[in-house]
This record gives sequence, structure tokens and C-alpha cells, in this order.
Amino acid sequence: MSVQYVPLLINTVGNSGRLWMSVAMENLEDKFAALSVARRLQPREPTYLLDLAVQTPGSGGGLVAACCSNRSVVLHDSHTLSLQGEFKGHSGAVCGVRFSHSSSGLLFSGSADGTLCTWDVRCPGSQAVQVFQSSPSHSFCSFDISCNDVVLCAGTEQVEEDSFLVFWDARMAKERDGVLGVYSESHSDDITQVRFHPQDPDRLASGSTDGLVNVFDLGHGSEEDALLATCNSGSSVSAVCWAGKEYGRLLCLSHDEGLHLWDLAHMETEEPLTVLSIPDARCSAALSGDSALDYFVGGAWVEQEERLLVIGGTIRGELHLFDCIDQGLELRKSLQGGHSATVRCFQWDPAGGALFTGGEDAQLVQWKPGAEELASGKRHTLKSASALQLKAGRHGKHTSKKEK
Repeated sequence: MSVQYVPLLINTVGNSGRLWMSVAMENLEDKFAALSVARRLQPREPTYLLDLAVQTPGSGGGLVAACCSNRSVVLHDSHTLSLQGEFKGHSGAVCGVRFSHSSSGLLFSGSADGTLCTWDVRCPGSQAVQVFQSSPSHSFCSFDISCNDVVLCAGTEQVEEDSFLVFWDARMAKERDGVLGVYSESHSDDITQVRFHPQDPDRLASGSTDGLVNVFDLGHGSEEDALLATCNSGSSVSAVCWAGKEYGRLLCLSHDEGLHLWDLAHMETEEPLTVLSIPDARCSAALSGDSALDYFVGGAWVEQEERLLVIGGTIRGELHLFDCIDQGLELRKSLQGGHSATVRCFQWDPAGGALFTGGEDAQLVQWKPGAEELASGKRHTLKSASALQLKAGRHGKHTSKKEK
């Protein structure tokens, strides 16, 4: 089955948004070396924390948003972790949360129920102020918003033989009328990652359980013309991160813990795109003693420090912070005493100089340099099955527009 939409994407020009910025204080390595638990919060309900978002630095806000396995979106004060509100409107698993880059009062969430919702964080508990939908058959497992807040994009689960990237004008739609277009030819399985470029509102990366990471320029009309490059990870994609100077590189992590780094500056040359490719990067992530890494949580580019951070963990809740360089991973800091089960998500708060982590023990943990924990809660290891099911496993080779 194929949903027929004519892509009608606009060339979006605007101020760039920064997902990650460094605090103007000590060297990042010194800050990370001194990280320790400052506060923790464990909700009454034993829900997994699946994704986190921090309000844009300089917006005057101080909120952390979390999406939970009970289909709710909760708001916490970024300094005290106190509960500030909760939104309940999704009927399916919530796949992520994003704050608006320019309007700090707006928060976006996406769900397997086939909707993206916009919430006004100044009115906790209220109904969604906007609801974006497309075909009733679409179930979303990833989404993002462009750095100028103009275009929303969601990736769907596989629908029969097709998977879709759906686009909306974030400024106008409440229902289907705002759909700008749909891409349907670039992926053949669930689209697990959608990531807009932090500075170029027309540049988009998508990753899928088909093993492919695609890069698009939305300023071109058709899907074929918009597809700039395809990189093959060889396995199901779990995380994609823009990195490098002017965000010219892409980091990819796979569900079987592979790590790949591609340099997109070589798209117009004969040079290979691949900078680093490790089928199981856990083996190259050396830890002290007899410790071993079980999984990777994700990565983030710290712009002012020009460093690519990758975080991994163990099923016991220990976390390990690595620098990802062209030669591989270098351990910078191991964090213990925060979590008691698998960590699912993290966010760095550049304004407050804090690292936030959440996971399957239902805890939201705040880490700060040199902190002493102000309040301790009883920690539990949850045994319930995850509410977010993602297919994982190796996939065969796929053809691509450019793959080196």
C-alpha cells in the first residue's frame, strides 16, 4: 500500500537552533570528571522514562520534559526536579518530546497513536493546543522539528510494504490540512530516527530498522531530488546524531551496539564517507577493572568544546561517558550510584551545567559537578516489559544513491 501525496516542501530559512551548547565555565573534561548525583526523583508509578527534553537555553524557562511508558508527558523543574505538570492525551506509546526552539512555552510529543501534539507548558494538564495527523494507518515511532520551528517530520512504522516520512507546516495545522508531503521510497522498515540539522532547517537525517541512514535537502521538490546520501549501518538504527564542525558529520548507533561515523563533507567528492565503523563498539569501549559495557544510550555534539560525547551503560544502571574520536572511543567518566536498571535517555542542560538521565528504574536523576545528593529515594529495579517495542537485528545490504 502506498499513500499518495505530492511533496510540497518549502525552503525554510531562519535562525538556527542549538541542541547542544557548552556552559562558559571550566573545561568540559573537568566538569564531567566531577559529575555526581545532585538530585533524584522516582515517580509513584513504576513507569519507564523513554525520552527527555530541556527547555532552550536563554529562554527564561527551567523545565525538563519526560515521556513515560504510561503514555504521559511530565514536566519537572530543572533545578529541583519537582513535578510541575503532566499531559495526558496520547492513546499509544509516546516516542519522544521536543521543546520549541523559539517559543519556550511550547512542547511537542509524538506517539504510536498516529499523532503529534503541541502542548502549552504554561498550562499543565490542559488539552493539546495542536494535533497533527496524516493517514489513519500511520503509527509514529520518531519525530523532530526543524531548527526554525517551521516543519515537523515524523517517521512511521512499516505499513504493509512501505514506511513513510510525513511532513507538516508546524505553524498552521490542527489536522490533515497541514500535511506538506510524504516521502515513501527511501526506507523499507520502521523509521526509528528523524533528526533535523541543528543549523540548516532544510537538512534532515532519518534512520531505520532497514539499516539505512538517509540525508535529505527539503528545499528540493521530489523525494528523489531531495535524497543527498544514503549510508548503510548494516543493522537496525537506534540513534542518529549530527556532529562535527558546522554539524557536517553523522553519528549512528545500532540496536546491536554498532557505532558508525560519517563525514558528509565528502558527499560531493570521491572520498569515502565513513570515518569510523565498529560492528560492536562495546568491545572497543575499555572500562576499568572487569566492567563491561552492555549498551549505548546515545550521543551528542558539544559545540563549543568541539567534542562528540557518547554515553553507554550497564543493566545495573552504571553510566560511562566517552569521547568519540576518529580512532574510536575514549573513556572520560564513569557514573555510579544513580540508576539501578537500564538507562534509556539523557540530556545535557547547558544553562544549568547539569546532566539529566532517565530509564527503566523510573528515576529522573540530575548530575552536577561536585554535587552532594540532597535527597535520596529508594531505588527499585523494574521487571515489567518495556512499553516501547523496537525491532532489532542485522539487516542485509541495500542499494543507495551514494554509499561508500
